[in-house]
Amino acid sequence: MKNNKLPLSPHLQIYKPQITSVLSITHRITGFCLSLTFPLYLIWLGCIFGGEVPYSLLIKVYSSNLAKIFFILIIYGFLYHMLNGIRHIIWDLGYGLSIRFSSISGIVIILLSLISTTIISFKFLS
Repeated sequence: MKNNKLPLSPHLQIYKPQITSVLSITHRITGFCLSLTFPLYLIWLGCIFGGEVPYSLLIKVYSSNLAKIFFILIIYGFLYHMLNGIRHIIWDLGYGLSIRFSSISGIVIILLSLISTTIISFKFLS
């Protein structure tokens, strides 16, 4: 007997997201977004090896405030993705699989990403 009117389990309005699930989803999102920035790296390399005119245009574009904000987001995404990837490798090795360690390491990953992004941004984008 089928009852098509039953709610999905767990219903999205009832489900409370955990830090591990949110960080897992954001890990996938940052990986996808970083893959979209790959053409920017190719343009950057082309301008560096293209001579003085493309390089001066590149410097002019990269010195705008909008570009700096974009680079800060890229830096944060890269650092978060890298540190969270290391956490996943540690899990694959069989360490830190408890719920407590997973939650604490997730918060540490976020804090380390924010601190590292701040340091790198002030060092290279100021």
